[in-house]
Amino acid sequence: MHRIALTLALIAAATLPVAAPALASQCPKLINQINGAAGNRLDNAGYAAREKAAEAAKLHAAGKHADSVKAAQEGLKMLGM
Repeated sequence: MHRIALTLALIAAATLPVAAPALASQCPKLINQINGAAGNRLDNAGYAAREKAAEAAKLHAAGKHADSVKAAQEGLKMLGM
């Protein structure tokens, strides 16, 4: 049982460095998707989505990629995407 736990821990540790860059590259794509869809909208949903995109960009710049993706996904939901 101890051997299985150790193996799973090693797999998780090896996967983490690969997952972080994947999230980092996803942030700008989601932000651009929001800005493209909300660009010409003048309604409240478009405004709120653009604010979420700005928040996601700040989080991305700070290296908080999981939080950035979450904020961007919330912005996309506001646009019905």
